[in-house]
Amino acid sequence: MRAGVKWIFLIIGTTIGAGYASGRELWQFFGQDSSLAILLFAIMFIICCGSVMTISYRQQSMHYVPVLRTVVGRHLTAVYDWMIIVYLFSTTVVMLAGSGATLQAYDISYKIGVLAIVIPLILLFIWDIKGIVIMNSLVLPVLIVGLVMILTLFITDQKLSLFAHVGENANWLASFPFTALNVLPLIAVLGAVGSKIKSRAEVWVASIGSGLLLGSISFLYNSSLIQISEEILLYEIPLFAILKHYPYSMMIFMSIVMWIAIFTTAASGTLGLVTRFREYWRQPLWLIAFALIAVMLPFTSFGFSTLIQYLYPLYGVLNLYVLAALLLYPITHRFKTS
Repeated sequence: MRAGVKWIFLIIGTTIGAGYASGRELWQFFGQDSSLAILLFAIMFIICCGSVMTISYRQQSMHYVPVLRTVVGRHLTAVYDWMIIVYLFSTTVVMLAGSGATLQAYDISYKIGVLAIVIPLILLFIWDIKGIVIMNSLVLPVLIVGLVMILTLFITDQKLSLFAHVGENANWLASFPFTALNVLPLIAVLGAVGSKIKSRAEVWVASIGSGLLLGSISFLYNSSLIQISEEILLYEIPLFAILKHYPYSMMIFMSIVMWIAIFTTAASGTLGLVTRFREYWRQPLWLIAFALIAVMLPFTSFGFSTLIQYLYPLYGVLNLYVLAALLLYPITHRFKTS
């Protein structure tokens, strides 16, 4: 059970990044009429996590390529391998840009905000994969409690009805690209820790726990954003539209929480990349991380919301085939083994 919780933190840390924690990613896909979409997302996320972890556990993988080959087949592996590399690279750039945007809200230079995440990110890999797991176990509870606390407080203070929009489900198709968006990082990160998973029980605790947790937070967050839909256009980070109702100290606290989300996802994305390239470049992980991040830095000048606006929907569509393969894996694997 305890080991399964460790993987829950890794999965959540991979998924809740700058786009999610800021509210921008959720509003991009969901918004009005999305209650059913969020429910479908939670169900599909559980199945996808279970499929990826099962494959990586069986193969005791140390990077994502063996898992990817099982999911998409030998012929498409090379295509999706490059897609994952580009995806992890660009989304990690989004996280670095998100750090710059967060600190920019306090009149701190955008470049300093980017460097504030780069240095600890490189140092984290001195402890290899163990450093990522320990870091997630320490900071993710703060992230989850902080985010749920401010959303619950907002809904209570504004006397909002949490289930007022439950019957409005016209946007249910949005669940597919949103889930697909999160599929590639799951393969990349969970594929790197297959050799660390010790039992099937860990797989199911992690899959069900992370799916239920993410589904609940997504519903709570989306319900809050619906109430301030007219104000969201005025903010690059929608969360700040909620925080304006509270003292400045609350905004500082939630900015720290959001920065934690940015950092954990940047760490997960970098983990997927460094474990992939370690096969070709036999160097310590921190040195590979340093080289990759140095290449990423020039791309952060594009800006946080711009990157999310164009990259995330594109990846959501491109990953639909992988999503379908993972959803069908429990069935197709049973036929292969019978």
